[in-house]
Amino acid sequence: MNLKPMLIVALFATSMLAGCFGEDDAVDQAADEQGAYPQPWERSQLSYDDQDIYARVTVNGSHQIDAVRSVYVAVPSITAADGGAGLTGGAEVHLGLWLPVIEGCDWESESNGEECQVPVIAEIGPYYNDGDVDALTPADRLGKMLIENYVPHGFGVAQVSVFGTGESNHCMDLMGTDEQRGIDAAVTWLGTQSWSNGKVGIIGKSYDGSTPWQAATFGNPHLATIVPMSGLIGVHDLMWRNGSMEARGMIMHNGVYGSFGVDGDVEDTENLCEGYLQGYANGPAAYLSGGMVTYGGNDYWTSRSFLDRALTNYNGSVYIIQGMQDWNVDPHMAFPAHQLVEEAGIEIKTLAGQWAHDYPDRQSGHSGLPSGEGAEAYPYTLRWDWADEMLYWFDWYLKGEGEAPVLGVEMQDNRGGWRFEATYPPVDTTYFEINGADLNPTGASIGGSSDSITMTYGPFENGTHIVGMPSFHIPITPHTTNGAHGFLTMNDGNGMHLGHAVMDYRFHEGGRDGQEVLVPFSTVLGKMEFLPMDVYLEAGETLEITMTQTGYDYVPSPASIGSYSIDWSQATLTLPLLDRPCDTLFQAPMHVYGEGDGQRLC
Repeated sequence: MNLKPMLIVALFATSMLAGCFGEDDAVDQAADEQGAYPQPWERSQLSYDDQDIYARVTVNGSHQIDAVRSVYVAVPSITAADGGAGLTGGAEVHLGLWLPVIEGCDWESESNGEECQVPVIAEIGPYYNDGDVDALTPADRLGKMLIENYVPHGFGVAQVSVFGTGESNHCMDLMGTDEQRGIDAAVTWLGTQSWSNGKVGIIGKSYDGSTPWQAATFGNPHLATIVPMSGLIGVHDLMWRNGSMEARGMIMHNGVYGSFGVDGDVEDTENLCEGYLQGYANGPAAYLSGGMVTYGGNDYWTSRSFLDRALTNYNGSVYIIQGMQDWNVDPHMAFPAHQLVEEAGIEIKTLAGQWAHDYPDRQSGHSGLPSGEGAEAYPYTLRWDWADEMLYWFDWYLKGEGEAPVLGVEMQDNRGGWRFEATYPPVDTTYFEINGADLNPTGASIGGSSDSITMTYGPFENGTHIVGMPSFHIPITPHTTNGAHGFLTMNDGNGMHLGHAVMDYRFHEGGRDGQEVLVPFSTVLGKMEFLPMDVYLEAGETLEITMTQTGYDYVPSPASIGSYSIDWSQATLTLPLLDRPCDTLFQAPMHVYGEGDGQRLC
C-alpha cells in the first residue's frame, strides 16, 4: 500500500548519545539503510523543516489527500434515560475524514482488499465550530499538521466533535459518561469500515488530550494507541489537588464548556441531559468539600476519572506528551501516571519538555515564556523532529511497520538539557532528607492570607539535580474548626521559580480522600508533595521555600481559611536527587549550545 521511504541521515556521534553540549569534534557517520529510524539522541545534527508553524516529516509520503468526507456516527447507547438526544433515539457524533488517494482503491466499496486498508489517526474534542474551524476544515492547532504529514504516508485522519459541540448533537457533557460513549462509538466506526485496517490512534492536546484517556477506558479492540498531550487523567484530578481547588474548578462544566452546547439553535434543548444538570450541583459541592462528593452513590466525579479504568481495560500503547511548565494542565497528569501505566504492563513513552500548555514544536508559544517557567530552556524546547517521532510511533503501532520505539521518558531539565530515562523518576534516584528546623524558617504560624514563612537551604557544594516530586511533611496544628490551607513555592536563590505544592490540610494524607473538619489544637502531618519538576542548580546556588495560605490560581475551600501553627523540628523536606553527567545529555535538533546562554555545559 505504501512504500516505506528510504531515510538518509547523517549522524554525528562519538557514542550512543550525541555527546556533551558544545562538543565540536564529532565524526560524521552515515546511516543510509532503508527504514532507518534515528533515535532522539541521534538527531541532534539532522536538519528539519522549521518554516511552518508545526514540524514536518523528513520524507514526504507518496499519496495525494482525498476530499474531506462528512460523517455522522450514530450512538445507540445514548437512551432516553440520558435525556437530550437520547429522548428521540437520534444521538450522533460528527467527524471530518481525510483519506489518502491510493491507485486502485475505491473508498466507497464494501470489499476493499488489504492493500486498500489504512489506519486512522483521530483528534477528538469540543472546539470544531466552537472557537475554531469546523470539523471539515483542517485545524491549525493540530489537524492540519496531521493531515499534511500523515495522510500522504497512508493514514486516514479524522477530526471528531464531542457531543454538544460542532455538528454533534446531544449535550456538552464535560468528559462524562455520555461523551465517553460517543467517543467509543466513533472509534468503533473508524475501526470497522471496509477501508480501515482496524486500528485507530487518538492524539490531541488539553481537552483534545483528555479524549484519548476517555477512549482507553473501554478497552475497544480498535484503539491501538493514544497520544495524550497535557491531557486529563480525570477531571477532579486536575481541578482539585489535595482538596485545594483551582479557581476554574467549580464552573468548568456549566460556566465554561456548557455554553458550547447552547448556541441559539433548535438543538439547545438537547443540552438538558443528565450529566449537564448534575454539573450545577457537583461543582459547588466539590468546592465546599474538596473531595469527590460520592455521597449517596453520586458518581459525577468518579465517572470522569479515567486512568484507573484505562489501566484495567486498555490493550494498546500510550505516548504521553507533557509541558513541565504547563500550569493549565499540570504535569501531575503525566507523573506518576507514566509509572502506573508502565506497571500495568502497557507499553508507554513520555516526552516532557520545559514548555507550557503547548505542542513540542510551536515556536510562537515557546518563545514567550517567562523566567522560571521555560525561558531558560528555550529555544532548546523546540522539537522540530516531532513529526518524524510521531510517524515512527504510528508506523509501528498502527501499521506494524518500521522499528519498535525505545520506551521510556525523554525529559528536559530547566536549563534545556535533554536526556533519556528508562522510567521516571529514574530507579537510581536518591532521596536527601532535611529537617525543617535546618531550613531556618522565619516563623512558626500562618494566619491571614498575607502571612508567609520563608526557608532557605544551601549553598550546595556541587551541582544538584532535583527530579520528580519532592515532598515536605509538615506537622500543623489548626487553631479553629475552619481548617487550614498551605501553599509552598520553591525558588532558587535568585528568585527563579522551581516548583510548587498545595494542600487543604483536611486532606493531610494527600490525594482525594479527606476528613470533614480538622480538630482545633490537634496536630496532623501534612504530607505535601511538589508538582513534578526537573531542575538543576549549579554549585554555590541555594534553595528558598516560601509558605503561604495559597498561591497561583488555587482557591482554599470555605472550610480552609483558619490559622495554624507549625512544629518545624518535626518537619522533613525530602529532595529526590539524580546524578547524571553531562555526557548523558543530548541536544535538541537544529540548535547549538554555547557558552553564556545559561545551559549546563560539559
